[in-house]
Amino acid sequence: MSKLSLIIPCYNEEAVIVESYKRTKSVLDTLSCDTEIIYINDGSLDSTYLLLEEIAAADKQVKVLHFSRNFGHQPAVSAGIHHCDADWAVIMDADLQDPPELIPEILCLCERERANVVYCVRISRDKESFFKRMSAKSFYRFINCMSEVKFPLDTGDFRLIDRKIMNQFCQLREHGKYIRGIVAWMGFTQVPFYYERKARFAGETKYPLSKMVKFASTALLYFSKKPLLIAIGLGFLAFVVGIILAIWLTLGKIYGFSNAETGWTSIMTVIVFFGGIQLLTIGVLGQYIGVLFDEVKDRPEYIVDKKTGF
Repeated sequence: MSKLSLIIPCYNEEAVIVESYKRTKSVLDTLSCDTEIIYINDGSLDSTYLLLEEIAAADKQVKVLHFSRNFGHQPAVSAGIHHCDADWAVIMDADLQDPPELIPEILCLCERERANVVYCVRISRDKESFFKRMSAKSFYRFINCMSEVKFPLDTGDFRLIDRKIMNQFCQLREHGKYIRGIVAWMGFTQVPFYYERKARFAGETKYPLSKMVKFASTALLYFSKKPLLIAIGLGFLAFVVGIILAIWLTLGKIYGFSNAETGWTSIMTVIVFFGGIQLLTIGVLGQYIGVLFDEVKDRPEYIVDKKTGF
């Protein structure tokens, strides 16, 4: 008989985890296949640890991975995939913005289309600020423009993946994973499922602006070399501007139309222009070198402190 796992990362979700489990469990009870829930406690500082232990003690279909500290959402999802032995897995958050009631429809679509991946596309985002909506839309379109791989627009990690995808994922050794990008990069048969994203049931978002920026930079650096091409283009532009200014100043000195000896403003402009481009180029190179540094260290993505239910 086939088996379905739900992979649910949690970080400080004490306000929502019990309700999330109840709704998820009620949906899984309606399915004919074997089911399980894998919670990943990403170093929560509230009572999420105790609540998950209580849930796992009462339900043998619940498994819990407790991290030694907070490693982040993407390593938590990776850990869930690495510890999943099911035929299918649904990745979703615990905050109920991704409604578990949609799982039967997603499964039906997967079977009907014989898909390896069903990625969920957000039609709307309830109770999110204008800035959050616009920045999210801009991010997905920008990363698509910059990346060599085309990603589905307006999608998160809420998706169904099959055993073939999970097997391929477990072979990847890179550390700074952008999971929705990796799944798109793999290919196979991938189909969209459209839904309306709800507001959080309770608690606060775990993706403030600082984490969103870090997440975006990871996605860009791991899936695109175009920032390096932009840096090369800016360097070439600076070179051309420098040559033109040098010719203009030389001819101006000869023919007396540039007033070069009194050109303090032009000198400062050139210095700032070239300095800015150099710093920008060094910064881009530094980011890529930082990625290489992290990969060379070959540290684990996460450390599991305790396993419950496995």
